[in-house]
Amino acid sequence: MILVLDVGNTNIVIGVYDKKELVTEWRISTQMIRSADEYGIQFLNLFTIARIEISQIDGVIISSVVPTVMYSLEHMVRKYFKMDPLVVGPGVKTGINVKYDNPREVGADRIVNAVAAHEIYKKSLIIIDFGTATTFCAVRKNGDYLGGAICPGIKISSDALFQKAAKLPRVELLKPSEVICKNTVTSMQAGIVYGYIGQVDYIVDKMKNEMLALGEEDILVVSTGGLAKLISEESKNVELVNPFLTLEGLRIIYEKNKK
Repeated sequence: MILVLDVGNTNIVIGVYDKKELVTEWRISTQMIRSADEYGIQFLNLFTIARIEISQIDGVIISSVVPTVMYSLEHMVRKYFKMDPLVVGPGVKTGINVKYDNPREVGADRIVNAVAAHEIYKKSLIIIDFGTATTFCAVRKNGDYLGGAICPGIKISSDALFQKAAKLPRVELLKPSEVICKNTVTSMQAGIVYGYIGQVDYIVDKMKNEMLALGEEDILVVSTGGLAKLISEESKNVELVNPFLTLEGLRIIYEKNKK
């Protein structure tokens, strides 16, 4: 079995794979000051609940966009799992060719998503990850990672409205049945959610046009991330939602680098 960790700004998503099967997955909050032992205790509890022995884990891979938690996580893996984790970064085999001006600038999560989508779908791709930030990535059918766009996540946008406008309340991210709303809460929900859907579709339209100009055809748009379903089911462009895309990418990269 292998343990895969996707460390994001808000959550750490954890998966355990037995070969290609995702046996279980968990989501815990990202804590900047948590020690290796605190993480270790949390992982031991999760494994106990899932009835998985620590000794069953043969390898660990970590993708992180939060450098400050990496020391604790790497130390935790060495202490409790008795092995060095594979950390996604420069020098790790991915099977894709990053065409960024400076490939080291590309977030590990974006690379991992690109690897998974390229391996699974084998098509020209636009990948949208709805996280703390929303990322858009363009990947050619041959595996070239072209780049993409980054914008504030929908929750950041919603929180900014609540924090900066004194009379507006914090609202749950839901889709009202109408856009012409009759109260403040649903008016905010309509503006936030449908406005975000419009933003997503506009960016995807522009990316599609640029990819078509490069000769790419039959471009598949796939989304992932915690809020992917909320936005994607109303999008005119998103064709697939894969909630485990990042975990799959980590598994694939681990297999590519296994000695």
